[in-house]
Amino acid sequence: MTRVYLAGPDVFHPDAVELGRRKKAICEEIGLTGVYPLDNDLPLDGLSPHDQGMAIYRANIALMDGCDAAIANMTPFRGPSCDAGTAFEIGYMRALGRPVFAYSNVAAAFTERSTGLDRYAVERFEMTDNLMLDGAVADSGGQPITGDAADPFTDLSVFRRCAESLRDALAR
Repeated sequence: MTRVYLAGPDVFHPDAVELGRRKKAICEEIGLTGVYPLDNDLPLDGLSPHDQGMAIYRANIALMDGCDAAIANMTPFRGPSCDAGTAFEIGYMRALGRPVFAYSNVAAAFTERSTGLDRYAVERFEMTDNLMLDGAVADSGGQPITGDAADPFTDLSVFRRCAESLRDALAR
């Protein structure tokens, strides 16, 4: 089965392990193998905070290296854009030449979410997020799938649509 790295800020949710379990179950149901960043069982005790961070980074790189594709949760996190770590993971997987499909549980475009925040110009491309992120998904053969959810981090209906879209694209 195709191994799919499940990128996103879900790992910061209070129920992060359960969210990962639910996402992996959806993947399995549709014929994919979901790989969640918290699948790593890392011995972090006794390490400095910096060394803990580096261990997590290296373990997630190893997980991505072992995956055939990624699904990225681009739901805005701590601001108008997707999580910075998720943005890195999108770029990393594309640099490996692997497809990245993405979704957001907020339907409003990046332009709408960013206007008026500061004095700098705002991208006006009507994309889900920064043009580099949307472009990475487009070059993978898809477009970010969006929808509005009452709880943008526990509603997995848009995630399911994205996973099905990736499965279908891989089957072509």
